[in-house]
Amino acid sequence: MKIFNTLTRQKEEFVPLESGKVKMYVCGPTVYNLIHIGNARPMIVFDSVRRYFEYKGYEVNFVTNFTDVDDKIIKKALEEGVDADTISKRYIEECIKDMDAMNIKPATNNPLATEEISGMLKMIQQLIGSGHAYAAKDGTVYFRTKSFEDYGKLSHKNLEELQSGFREIKVTGESGKEESSDFVLWKPRKEGEPFWDSPWCEGRPGWHIECSVMSKKYLGDRIDIHAGGEDLIFPHHENEIAQSEAANGKEFAKYWMHNAFLNIDNHKMSKSLGNFFTVREIGETFDLQVLRFFILSAHYRSPLNFNEDLMESSKNGLDRILTAIDKLRDLEISAKEQQRKESEDEKLIREFIAKFEDAMDDDFNTADAISAIFELVKFSNSTIGEESSKDYVTFVKSTIESLCHTLGIVTEKKEEILDNEIEAMIEARQQARRDKDFALADEIRGKLLERSIVLEDTREGVKWKRV
Repeated sequence: MKIFNTLTRQKEEFVPLESGKVKMYVCGPTVYNLIHIGNARPMIVFDSVRRYFEYKGYEVNFVTNFTDVDDKIIKKALEEGVDADTISKRYIEECIKDMDAMNIKPATNNPLATEEISGMLKMIQQLIGSGHAYAAKDGTVYFRTKSFEDYGKLSHKNLEELQSGFREIKVTGESGKEESSDFVLWKPRKEGEPFWDSPWCEGRPGWHIECSVMSKKYLGDRIDIHAGGEDLIFPHHENEIAQSEAANGKEFAKYWMHNAFLNIDNHKMSKSLGNFFTVREIGETFDLQVLRFFILSAHYRSPLNFNEDLMESSKNGLDRILTAIDKLRDLEISAKEQQRKESEDEKLIREFIAKFEDAMDDDFNTADAISAIFELVKFSNSTIGEESSKDYVTFVKSTIESLCHTLGIVTEKKEEILDNEIEAMIEARQQARRDKDFALADEIRGKLLERSIVLEDTREGVKWKRV
């Protein structure tokens, strides 16, 4: 298995720190609103990475945080006239609902920044004690970037260039900095903001320190993989490396993974441009499994363009797979039990599995992995029929389902209850067919289609599905 490591800018063979185990940290959302589809991409991508590790037999300790204290949360709270805790709790609950709808597996741990303050204070004190951090007169604590020799190694930025750039964008309130590139570990309270006691002032932590502390607490000083969107490479992940390695005296993360941006109609997603979509909004038009399938249809390091036509295409692709599985389920019921040996067809099935695994082993290329599933579906549709043995049908069906589940694609049928009126229409159509009134039967079928109910006449009787 090879992973593209942002740190070295090349693919590297994955060798875990501990045999058979993977320690993985993924930066989570700041919970001040409903999550948007840009948030959804890393959630889906790295959930699939986790699932593939598990498919390969690894025990995965998967940690992702919720940033529940932040300027945006405080601003939202002030606008609504409530406390910040009310905002963060509300949107954590909403985020979990959306993640469940996208079939994101629950993390091993979902730490909250506000519950890890004591750990942050301890790490900050440690950094001050070792000379890597300092407190300004107003109580702000800064990390001293010049004290960390490797600062810039993840983003491949030169510290002198960074300092020059920071001087140009320096904002008020940073007069206590020794260097313009130094970053905040602790900041003084402002009126109306949540705060905690510290040795330096009443205040709250900077953004970067929380992930270093949470990763250390739940995964240890060193981890296998740290991941997130490419917008986090600098300064967030760069600063995490500096403070973690300065505090712990060892390499923080062995592999760094970053997904590329998601654009809307070839433009960067932006509220000001009116092309900003929440996951909840997309869920009003498409099943969120379609969103998951769409995101996995591109390699995670490639920019991904979002629009309704591409989502419709993804819906059709996903339907092809699910329809093939439904067909196999029906054949499984009617197929005959018979003794058999491994056929040439079964050997071909195993070749499709190998194609899937080869794609995923090559830096988690979900696009090519899905192509392998499509090839298997096409082969299944063209070769499996009523003469196939039950064991073989089951083998092919379970293989497709297993590969889909590895990508987090749900193949189980949702149990749906039709309202009484639609049930009555289906029964009326059946009666019209029994009466050989095919014109009426077709008319009812058309009315059902207008309500997104498609009927299929099979040997086992009439079946329906929503479209």
